[in-house]
Amino acid sequence: MSAEAAHRPACVAGDGALLDVAEAIARDWAALGVRGSFLARNIDSGEQLGFDVEESLPLASVVKVPLALAVLDRIAAGDLDPARPVTLDPATSSVGPTGLAAFRHPATVAVGDLLLLMLSVSDNAAADALFDLVPVADVDARLRAWGCEGIRVRHRMNHMYECAAGAAGNDFSLALELAVRDERAGRHTIETLDPAHANLGSAEALVGLLQRVWRDEISHPRATAELRRLMGLQVFTQRLAGELRADSLRWSGKTGTFLHLRHEIGVVEADSGDRVAMAALTRADRRAGLAPDIDFAIGNGARQAFEALRG
Repeated sequence: MSAEAAHRPACVAGDGALLDVAEAIARDWAALGVRGSFLARNIDSGEQLGFDVEESLPLASVVKVPLALAVLDRIAAGDLDPARPVTLDPATSSVGPTGLAAFRHPATVAVGDLLLLMLSVSDNAAADALFDLVPVADVDARLRAWGCEGIRVRHRMNHMYECAAGAAGNDFSLALELAVRDERAGRHTIETLDPAHANLGSAEALVGLLQRVWRDEISHPRATAELRRLMGLQVFTQRLAGELRADSLRWSGKTGTFLHLRHEIGVVEADSGDRVAMAALTRADRRAGLAPDIDFAIGNGARQAFEALRG
């Protein structure tokens, strides 16, 4: 029996009923060939449920949340002007399908709007322009100073694509095949999928970060308030928020997608006052660029968790 087949998720929960929900979500994921970790926590009561919550995985674009907080911390301290103009040239900027990364001509954008593009449409070029202002090492050091030991920032966004191209040339389907094959074999041809080299985080660490942001217990209140606002503008809602659509609910999140990785972290807030932070970090055992069934399973799990944890 392979290591993948033998894996049994380690569930955490406050009581038997919550444990049943965590086990049900884990079964749904496993039925689709999905491995990963999930954690949902009521921000105010501390009640939680999930599985494999301390497993560290490459973050893909989820890393843009700690980057944004580090940039906003600089702004709140008066060390960086959000109106400062930054010019990006497509000939040298980072690649990606959205925002400035998809532009064909040079553009000048203010720092504050780079944050908006990075979090709302997951713009890689905007993210790397912000890394030019607050370097990778500085973001990682700030996380250490804040006590966020379970999150590591080690490289710019474009490095993911550089490593994939180094392994598979311009054949993105081959890179996806390599990622799935290596996942089964326990090795990493693409460096930025290797936990020893990737931007890294666990569900436990990411939910902890969100909890501190929503409770204004990290950085400056002006920084955390702006991060909450910007995360509320994300346009991609097919994962955790997919089954949490109601006039009485507000979702603030950030997806992360790269090859076989499909992630999201975020917070759902109800008019009743309930606030639940969540992190879903998944890797799929299939060579598919699109997987709406996996997105649905993530969203269905989020709905079950929220209903179980709300007051």
